[in-house]
Amino acid sequence: MKRILIAISFAVMAVSARSQVHANRELQGLITQSFGYFPKVKEAENAVATSKEKVSLTQLNRLPEVEGDATYNYVQPKDEMPFNGQNFLFAPVHNVNAAFNAGYALFDFGRVKANVQKTKDELQYATHNVEFVKNQLASQVATVYYNIVYLQKAISIQDSVLAYLTENKQIVESKLRNGDALKIDLLNIQSDIDAEQNRKVDLKNQLQKQLNLLEYATGTKQSTGVAFDFDINLADTTTALNIAQLSNSDFLLAKDKIKQAQSDVAISKLTYRPSVNVSATAGYKNGYIPDVTQVKFDYAAGISLNIPIYNGGKTKQQVKLAQTVVKQNELALESLNNTYKKDIDQAVTDINTNLERIKNTGGQIEEAKAAEILAADRFKDGVGTNLEITNASTNVERAELTKLQYEYQLCLSKLELARLLGYQYW
Repeated sequence: MKRILIAISFAVMAVSARSQVHANRELQGLITQSFGYFPKVKEAENAVATSKEKVSLTQLNRLPEVEGDATYNYVQPKDEMPFNGQNFLFAPVHNVNAAFNAGYALFDFGRVKANVQKTKDELQYATHNVEFVKNQLASQVATVYYNIVYLQKAISIQDSVLAYLTENKQIVESKLRNGDALKIDLLNIQSDIDAEQNRKVDLKNQLQKQLNLLEYATGTKQSTGVAFDFDINLADTTTALNIAQLSNSDFLLAKDKIKQAQSDVAISKLTYRPSVNVSATAGYKNGYIPDVTQVKFDYAAGISLNIPIYNGGKTKQQVKLAQTVVKQNELALESLNNTYKKDIDQAVTDINTNLERIKNTGGQIEEAKAAEILAADRFKDGVGTNLEITNASTNVERAELTKLQYEYQLCLSKLELARLLGYQYW
């Protein structure tokens, strides 16, 4: 029943996460594809399978153990003595024994149960670790995806700048032929074109590297994203931290470590308790007087009680050590709370700051473009200079790149907040 409630809780959180976050279908598809491609996910999933086998193996300790064995020994010298004119043999020369032996822990006072619980805690940790790996991979894929969008947009801006400079280069060439411009004007504008071409080459190089990273994580280099369309509903820090504590894999793993340490404490305390075992054996052997060579059917059964009395304080120290590990993991959880509060505050601040920046850069772009058009018209009319064209082009480029960078940083801040809250937006 408890497992069902936990599963329902996670399902509700998953539905809530999707309603709080918007991610396009292509990004969701790439993230899902990476889960089936990236080896680290398969490694984590195999750890879950291993933990399940450990649970099954530990549960088998509840069952009795039965084994068969057979032995033969040739014994010399003979163990005999004279009796009534004959040699009486006390032990056979050819000693044979074949039997089935069975043993069962009748009462272990919770030892098997505690060990089974420990392996189940390990299984839960392995399961949450799969989600942790997926969350990290999803964040990486999403970041690469929007890096590609940013670089493609930056290249587009470079193309518009180059087109503007190329158009004005043609005007300079025409004026140079008519004697209205100097050779230095043509050289200056060509220098600007070369510089912008180099910037475009750098951007294309960065874009190719991001495509390589996308292939590394997902197995494909295809990405058609054109906008920073990732969005998330903002919440106050307290609410956001509560959400993170419930759904973020870091918190789930930290809590799992506490449970594992508590299981170690419980197992250590059981060392004080006694154990009751029963055993039985049945088979054939020789060596029974008076005819020690005759093989006879034999059997035996018994019960044993083991009571720990004194082990030099090892059990007490072991319990103390296990309790210290529990305290250490609890302190680690407190540190995680503190770190996540700081990171959530920072992510929300970055989102709000970039929203304000984007709003302020809108007017700058319009003003820069108007100045660019005016500079081009003045140059065509012969009252402007090549320097005015260059400055106007540079201002437009800077304004557009500044806005693009703010939009890019806003998108990354939203991705970071989604990661911190543990939203599974894919």
